[in-house]
Amino acid sequence: MQAPARPPDATRTRQNVNGSLPWVALGSYRAHLMDGRMNSRKSGYSGLQISLHWMIAALVLFQLLFGENMTIYVDAAADRRQLSSYGQTMGPAHYWVGLAILLLVFVRLAVRLFIGAPKPQSTMPKWMAFASRTTHALFYGLLVAAPVSGLLAFYVWSWMGDVHTWAKPVFIVLICIHAGAALFHHFILKDAVLRRMLVPARDPVG
Repeated sequence: MQAPARPPDATRTRQNVNGSLPWVALGSYRAHLMDGRMNSRKSGYSGLQISLHWMIAALVLFQLLFGENMTIYVDAAADRRQLSSYGQTMGPAHYWVGLAILLLVFVRLAVRLFIGAPKPQSTMPKWMAFASRTTHALFYGLLVAAPVSGLLAFYVWSWMGDVHTWAKPVFIVLICIHAGAALFHHFILKDAVLRRMLVPARDPVG
């Protein structure tokens, strides 16, 4: 007695399902990422994003306070002058901290791409939201341009050092605008703009 034959479409159905599994998984993963980005935009920044923000801020502050040591270090090397142990430490420190900033900025941009960022406050005027986006874009551009111009000055074109020195006053202006706006939101408008960069949101991915 022969076994009952398998329905003719069962094999094709199983093959189609198995063959589509990678695409189903990829689609599910993309949907998960998009859902995470939507959740993040609804509430605030993740703990990772906040940590990256303040690490970069601390490193930039270090560069602003001690960056002149790199100029002293390079000039001493050109003149073959002996530096103190402090100068021998702080000169290279400027170099390595600049590389760390560049790396962390790319990490932060990647995290922002996959997690997203919170939307502006609903009560924020359009001009204020535009100013916020513009300031952030300038910050990101400068955080990349400053280390890159420093590396070019060190290895390729010495005249890029003149370009690199402009990063300090521009950083100071942007920091004053950024910090002033954050304090204005917190104490005058009394919204959550500053708080969401201090306290991680509960629901964003990452």
